[in-house]
Amino acid sequence: MILSLVLATGGLGFIGSHTCLNLIQNGFDVLIIDSLVNSSEENFNKITKIVKKNKTKLGKVFFRKGDIRDQELMENIFVEQVIKKKPIEAVIHFAGLKSVEESIYNPIKYWDVNINSTLNLLKVMDKYDCNCLVFSSSATIYAPYYEKKLFENSPQKPINPYGNSKLAIETILNDFFFSKEKWRIINLRYFNPVGAHNSGLLGENPTKNANNLFPVINNVVTKKLDLLSIYGNDWPTIDGTCVRDFIHVMDLANAHIAALKFLQKNKPQIISINIGTGVGKSVLEVVNTYSKVNNVEIPYHFVSRRKGDASFIVADNSLALKLLDWTPKKSLEEMCFDSFNFIKNQ
Repeated sequence: MILSLVLATGGLGFIGSHTCLNLIQNGFDVLIIDSLVNSSEENFNKITKIVKKNKTKLGKVFFRKGDIRDQELMENIFVEQVIKKKPIEAVIHFAGLKSVEESIYNPIKYWDVNINSTLNLLKVMDKYDCNCLVFSSSATIYAPYYEKKLFENSPQKPINPYGNSKLAIETILNDFFFSKEKWRIINLRYFNPVGAHNSGLLGENPTKNANNLFPVINNVVTKKLDLLSIYGNDWPTIDGTCVRDFIHVMDLANAHIAALKFLQKNKPQIISINIGTGVGKSVLEVVNTYSKVNNVEIPYHFVSRRKGDASFIVADNSLALKLLDWTPKKSLEEMCFDSFNFIKNQ
């Protein structure tokens, strides 16, 4: 199976933009559709700018603004590509809302956007015989266990609506696969993507209030915030702060290419794969590393635990290492350096 064109839903968001750039640089043609609710068309301009600097033969990139819940829009896009004799043959589904905190206070919004967008996408894909899908899932689907790495078959019991919506989508995809058994589907369960492209042009720049650790650190460093709030110093961890598996966004981008190539080479199947480094770092470890690597001060204070948080979320990534032609290569120091380099270029 040789892919003619890859559709990236939500392809101008943090993870989507880095993955799309990587796809293009690996020779894939990419059509991005994004509603721009939590992203910017400027990311498309940045992708094309980086691509133009590369003199090797690359794939092409196209952009359409739109909400994938709009069935007429999606059908028109698929039909247009058939007419152009360049049909969409695979989809990477990034689109969706992703704030754990917001999902707790507005769960209906998360169920509406995340579930209905996926259902509509599947309807249109099925109608136009596009049966290859990489889904952006999440480690939030797991029941957290202190000091235990999470395997793909670990208990699944999300503790927030965002995680519930991701698990529900995996369930839908599983039902969908077994009703047809012609699909090729991989659920990539992300842990904590951070960092930025080494050009300094692409990085994590939320259009709404930042609540992930690295964007908040960036806001403190650039004086947009006075202090970093660390949610709890009494968790059962090495230093009392939460432990996470932080993975460089470019390592994560490479995992998507490896996932597409795996689906191309293998028979129809559905499989879930953890994408993380397999190494946990505490919030304080991140703060101290960022400060040291970039020679900056990060004032912080401890506040009460945040609803929906867990003490320890770290991947067992052995399945990814076994099945995919992939391994995470970037260190925490590189994650911190690239993140700071990005904000210096803004």
